[in-house]
Parts: sequence; C-alpha cells; structure tokens
Amino acid sequence: MALVGDNGAGKSTLMKVFAGAHIAEEGRFFLDGNEVTIGNPQDATALGIQIVYQDLALCENLDVAANLSLGAEPVKPGWGFIPRILRPLDDLQMEVTAKKAIDSLEVRTLQSVRAKVGGLSGGQRQAIAIARAVGAKSSVVMLDEPTAALGVAQTRQVLEVVKRLRDTNHAVVYISHNMRDIFEVSDRICVLRHGGNVATFTTAETDPDEIVAAMTRGLDGAKTAA
Repeated sequence: MALVGDNGAGKSTLMKVFAGAHIAEEGRFFLDGNEVTIGNPQDATALGIQIVYQDLALCENLDVAANLSLGAEPVKPGWGFIPRILRPLDDLQMEVTAKKAIDSLEVRTLQSVRAKVGGLSGGQRQAIAIARAVGAKSSVVMLDEPTAALGVAQTRQVLEVVKRLRDTNHAVVYISHNMRDIFEVSDRICVLRHGGNVATFTTAETDPDEIVAAMTRGLDGAKTAA
C-alpha cells in the first residue's frame, strides 16, 4: 500500500507510531485481524513491523553482513560461561544470514556481503536497508521515500526490490511523492491530509489526477476531479 500526502500531512509521524518510536494518543491497531498494542520499538519488532527510514541508518565503516546483523549480532556457541556481550561474534553465521536475505530479494548488483557499505551506490544501500528489514523476520515493512535521492537506474533497482519484497508475502507500506513509482508498485493508495485519512483508493481504479486532488482538496476534490 502506498501512503501519500502533502508535506506535513502526517505520513512520517504515522510510520513512527507504527514503529513504536511515537506513542499514539488514540486509535487502535490491528494485525492479521487481531488487536495489538505498540508501546515501544520492541513491541513493533516483536510483531514483525520494520521501518526503513529515509536516511537508511547504515554504518558506512562496516561491511554488508555486519550492517544486516546490526544490533542482533550472532555470537559463537560454547562461550556460555561469560556474559553474551563479551562473547566473540560468529562472523560465518552473519555472512550466511546476509546472503540469505540478499538472495531472497534477488539483489544482483551486490558482488559480496563483505563489501564495505561506504563504497556502495545509493541503490545498493537502499537494497541493503530493505534486506535488513526482511532479515529481521518481518511481516510488515514500511519504506519512507526510498527513491528520493536516487538516479534513474538506482530508482529502477529499488523498485524491483520492492516488488520482490511484496512477492515474498510481506505487507509493504510505501511512502513517496513520486506518482509514477506509486502507481507501479502499489495495490492501494491511502491519502493523508492534515493528519487524517482522506480516502483509500484501489490503484488500478484511479489515476494521478484523482490522488493529487485528494491530497490538496480532500475527498470532495477527488470526486470533482474524477
């Protein structure tokens, strides 16, 4: 599902609420038909909700494998007599996990999971950030302006990754101002305006003019444009 709206409509704030970074003051959350509670990022992670922020939050001095395991690094077995934080990292397991996540999204432009992130292109970095969300055993992945700072070729690469993410049975929430991208990857389009949900359209049954009208004038504007 694409989430669209003018600047200040509440898109990023809503995503942060879903991710547990902000606490909702009202409303209810349902996942797979069951009501759930999201009070912090740990709650969101436990529910399989992952967010890929626009700044990606990658460590350029680390390689791909280390970035994909960041914060959840595996440790070598047999060191139970010392605290986990002091145990040596299992580099082989990190590499296996990284390759599995990259292969699941069919990222063909990445030569090695041992490549330093600082030397990769914008499209490759975005793919790594998405792969990290997939590797975290997620069921819902939210992407905040994933192609905003990318060129044509890199944008195409990211859109193909998003499509494969959808095809692997992940629920994808895609935030973007690019109408062409939205209509290419989404099944539904939810329009926010002044912090409220104006309407949700089926992508195949609407057009960019109707979406823009809903963003700028609300549902009445969308009906007029239609």
